[in-house]
Amino acid sequence: MTPELTALALAALLQALQFVFFATLANRDLTPGYTTSPRDRPPSRQMSTLTGRLQRALNNHFEGLILFTLAVVVVTLGNQSTPTTQTAAYTYLAARILYVPAYALGWKPWRSAIWAVGFIATLTMIIASLI
Repeated sequence: MTPELTALALAALLQALQFVFFATLANRDLTPGYTTSPRDRPPSRQMSTLTGRLQRALNNHFEGLILFTLAVVVVTLGNQSTPTTQTAAYTYLAARILYVPAYALGWKPWRSAIWAVGFIATLTMIIASLI
């Protein structure tokens, strides 16, 4: 397995961990009665600030993972794995790991800077595969 694919697999596991952490807090905040329902109505309780931030971080990772997956596919299928793409893949992963506490704890402007590092790392992979 290429290092880029390994980073993608680890990013998927991070996504799963984020989901479990968010879902646990959402169940606490909204109660299982609501979270296991068909959700035909808005919840009678609101999520805490932390739970809301974790939900937004999770959704953001889904969005970022799409582009990162494309980058990994282009690098892998194009047989373009290089030290640059490998470093970029692990930089993306590190940025995503740091992004969760940055978002949850409201680190500004660091949350946005960490997001930018992951985005630039992903673009670096795509551009490097085209050169």
